[in-house]
Amino acid sequence: MGTTLALLPLLLLLLSLSIHVPCADAWGKEGHFMVCKIAEVLVFSISVAYLTENATRAVVDLLPPVAGGELAAVCSWADEVRFRYRWASPLHYANTPGVCNFKQSRDCHNAKGEKDMCVVGAINNYTSQLRSYGDNLTESLMFLAHFVGDVHQPLHVSFADDEGGNTIIVHWYRRKTNLHHVWDVSMIETAMKDYYNNDLDTMIESIEKNITDEWADDISSWETCNKRTVTCAADYASESITLACDYAYKDVEQDSTLGDEYFLSRLPIVEKRIAQGGVRLAALLNKIFDPLTSTIQIE
Repeated sequence: MGTTLALLPLLLLLLSLSIHVPCADAWGKEGHFMVCKIAEVLVFSISVAYLTENATRAVVDLLPPVAGGELAAVCSWADEVRFRYRWASPLHYANTPGVCNFKQSRDCHNAKGEKDMCVVGAINNYTSQLRSYGDNLTESLMFLAHFVGDVHQPLHVSFADDEGGNTIIVHWYRRKTNLHHVWDVSMIETAMKDYYNNDLDTMIESIEKNITDEWADDISSWETCNKRTVTCAADYASESITLACDYAYKDVEQDSTLGDEYFLSRLPIVEKRIAQGGVRLAALLNKIFDPLTSTIQIE
């Protein structure tokens, strides 16, 4: 598609419902919007034609009318239907038994022990649904786009005992909140206020610039994984739990006050994970809808 689609960050905010469920809103609406928008901008950018024209056309054809041709506009849909699709709640995250590594056989299940009912299983499942032209492809696409964002938020692959940081009460500067919310929302909001003039487009542009400049040499490794599995989702989950231990949980206790030192050292992690989510979403959609031109290595 030769025409660049307009960025519509405000549309998402107007269309999205305000839902607050523990372990639900990875990155918050703004973060999810950025993951999908980065994938789309890499799609439609003349200089970085990342998502192919065939994949773009297939994605746009599957989107519901309310999306207005924008995948980013429905990137938070999976959070908005949490009360209607209660069975999908465990698909937004994965928990480990207090250890800093992810094992799919051990960690990917719901409270009833049902296998693959976690964010990794969800990404694999909806990828398969789309590739095999299964039922309700529109919902499969929206779920997939959302869960790729989820798996890149470090505290969505974290410890079961504290519900991904939801039960760890902290002060974000002067505001009382919990650690999970800090990573979902607070750091993005603070970054937008301090560095991006409260403008989502400006933050997206900054992350895109880092993709093409600072992280350009890393893109090929972001796109692929060494294991011949359905997707690379288990690798992304492994990255997240490592980052959760090394950054999110580190030096945090109940009633900690988190300020500049925490924010400035963790914001680069947040922005890079959003970038990785966008790049990997684009690569995965290429594989699904235009496999001959894709570079991502999945069966």
